[in-house]
Amino acid sequence: MFIRKIMNRESGILLYGITPPKQHTPPEKVATIAQQTLSYLVPLNIDALIVYDVQDESARTSEERPFPFSSALNPLEYASRHLSGLQVPKIIYRAASIFTKDELRDWLARIREHEFHPVFVGLPSPDYIPKTTLAEAYEIWRSNHQSHSFMGAVVIPERHVILKDEDLRMLDKMSAGVTHFISQCIFDVGCTQQTLEALLATCEKRNQPPPTIIFTLTICGSPKTLQFMEWLGIQVPPAIKEELMNCANPTSRSVEIATAIAAYLIQYCLGKSVPFGFNIESVAIRKEEIHASLELLGIVDNLLQQNGLRQEAKSLPVKPHSVALPS
Repeated sequence: MFIRKIMNRESGILLYGITPPKQHTPPEKVATIAQQTLSYLVPLNIDALIVYDVQDESARTSEERPFPFSSALNPLEYASRHLSGLQVPKIIYRAASIFTKDELRDWLARIREHEFHPVFVGLPSPDYIPKTTLAEAYEIWRSNHQSHSFMGAVVIPERHVILKDEDLRMLDKMSAGVTHFISQCIFDVGCTQQTLEALLATCEKRNQPPPTIIFTLTICGSPKTLQFMEWLGIQVPPAIKEELMNCANPTSRSVEIATAIAAYLIQYCLGKSVPFGFNIESVAIRKEEIHASLELLGIVDNLLQQNGLRQEAKSLPVKPHSVALPS
């Protein structure tokens, strides 16, 4: 389904995103975690699974990291060794800049071997000197692997608000072969809409259709998590921040906020003829937040079904939410 929808620029894509276990996790514990993960992933009505590449971004900002950094297992190794029981395409993130061209060629050969799909991300900090530029990484992929995999890229609405050029970055990446963009976690709809409007205007000037945009939604279950999101550069509007900091159950309220954001973006993209989907990110270790992410996935699945964009869900039953979009 993922491949067909990307090829045909169909809306209604639904992804789920996870991180691998920590690098120091004993092998037997990794196997246990993987089995537990598969137990809730296999029944889900998703088109593909994202496995993130966890990188230390402390050099990006002078602010102290809210949580200490801990390396994770290689996402390609984890997905290929432990998640083969999930019969959907796998999307693997890779920080291209920290690897040599030969290392990327080897990695892409492994991606091809397992029929996975790559997403390259750029510099861990503005002053980092890359071993391989993003443009060079795309060229390596395009020369040998474009015929059998779909290259994704990241879109960051917050960056557009500051630099006003995210639309141009996206179109440059499309010229390099990128077919779809996966956003940073979205809490600020206005920020996202500004980016989409700029993209649509530029696409119209160049007489080309917009790419598929996959909007990432996540759960914020605690003030500490909120602090970490802001440290990562995720824009959280003051009203939403105030709610999450002070409400009795931030996890539940977070589901409601993400539901409202999804409902708004569905109608916006349908009205503008932008092919789109959603990625429900689950990178927390707290069971409450994992369960909430599964609830959110089911809700978004139902919203897409109600708009004729997906088939009947196989995911977990959920309670419908009807809430106003926070200002």
